[in-house]
Amino acid sequence: MNKTLLAATAVAASIFVGGCASLTNDANVPIAFSMSDGTEANCVMTNKRGQWTVAVPDTVMIRRSDDALRYQCETDDGRTATGSIESTIGAKIVASAVFIDLGITDAITDKHREYPASYVIPLKKAQ
Repeated sequence: MNKTLLAATAVAASIFVGGCASLTNDANVPIAFSMSDGTEANCVMTNKRGQWTVAVPDTVMIRRSDDALRYQCETDDGRTATGSIESTIGAKIVASAVFIDLGITDAITDKHREYPASYVIPLKKAQ
């Protein structure tokens, strides 16, 4: 194999690998949580990839997933909040789809999915 072909193969391989989001995105994403009225709450966050117990306000590393991140929160005064945070498709999936694996690796690992960097959990005011 001549050196030119070897060099071209190495360059092509690095371009293909560089296009895959699963190699550049961490499996977890940090999300800063707070309550809408500034109170503290204990929350349980779940998606198909895991479950996290969070003392809000806090920043937590959440596993990326293609399903919504569901939350159930309760404040010290007994108020509750439930809901979900939708995940979105990150821009890097397009590059992955063009290169090497047609996005299959990212679809399996969900590393192309994004949650917002911060989220304010809506909570009704105390009566």
